[in-house]
Amino acid sequence: MINRNKLYSIILVACFAGYIWLVFSVTKTISEKESTGVCVIKNLTNIPCPSCGTTRSVVSLTKGEFIGALNANPIGYLVAVIMLIAPVWVASDLIRGTKTLYVFYQKIETYLKRPKVAIPLILLVIINWIWNIIKGL
Repeated sequence: MINRNKLYSIILVACFAGYIWLVFSVTKTISEKESTGVCVIKNLTNIPCPSCGTTRSVVSLTKGEFIGALNANPIGYLVAVIMLIAPVWVASDLIRGTKTLYVFYQKIETYLKRPKVAIPLILLVIINWIWNIIKGL
């Protein structure tokens, strides 16, 4: 199992990278059709992955376009919540010398391994993937 410091480092690096990518995505001046996507799956197969559209979804959320965010990719809501809460939670744990996020992570990881939970979540991801393909992302 991953230790607390490694988990917190991964979370902070991922959030920081996400913030940089979000700022780039919000401020870029080239149109979407002129830009090159970063999705390896889409670039190799021309088929969108389940998370294609997540950046557009989060960008839409920053603009208050909640329906647009949902249409781009519902996963964007989850990513936005994680990007807002996780760094604050990590900082809180580090300042107070606690490991509440780490304990929460362990509980969630155990919970998600249950077939009754994992299978419906996998099906939701597959449905989202099909939806991405149908809408032509």
